[in-house]
Amino acid sequence: MTADEEKIIRNLQTQTRQLILRYQQVKKENEDLLAQFVRKDDELKEAQQNYRRLSAEYANLKMAKMLEVGDGDIALAKQRMAKLVRDVDKCIALLKGLNQ
Repeated sequence: MTADEEKIIRNLQTQTRQLILRYQQVKKENEDLLAQFVRKDDELKEAQQNYRRLSAEYANLKMAKMLEVGDGDIALAKQRMAKLVRDVDKCIALLKGLNQ
């Protein structure tokens, strides 16, 4: 074997070792990224469960607040309803006037 051929072989061996090292680095990086992905996916699922739980709690609180009516609130609600009924009656009267 000539010196040039030996030099080419050594160069090829060096490049092969470098390629193997780079492959191992990329493989390790891929494993790390995959583990990170799994952790983030778990965190996302946990956050979604927490969101659903908090949404349900919020809906329950809203319902409880709606049901929690004091005496002043009842009188105010009656006034609002009476005003709405008067407004509807006015609208009906206007519509009847337009149809005639």
